[in-house]
Amino acid sequence: MSSQITSKVSVKSQTVIPLAVRQHLHIQAGDELEYELMDGAVVMRPKHVSTALGDDPFATFTEWSSQADEDAYGDL
Repeated sequence: MSSQITSKVSVKSQTVIPLAVRQHLHIQAGDELEYELMDGAVVMRPKHVSTALGDDPFATFTEWSSQADEDAYGDL
């Protein structure tokens, strides 16, 4: 299945990733993305970050990743 979804680029070269795309790729605020240039097109996908060797070991605990938690504990 293919569908066309559009978004605008701001004067600061920013764009909002449409909800349907975010849902399809299972991405949320704070996720990193990878871009691959391919014959006049760009492939965007979530960057899968390893939790080994010093990365945040709690990154997979999504039950504590609400905005309220960020506000309360973000500066710890």
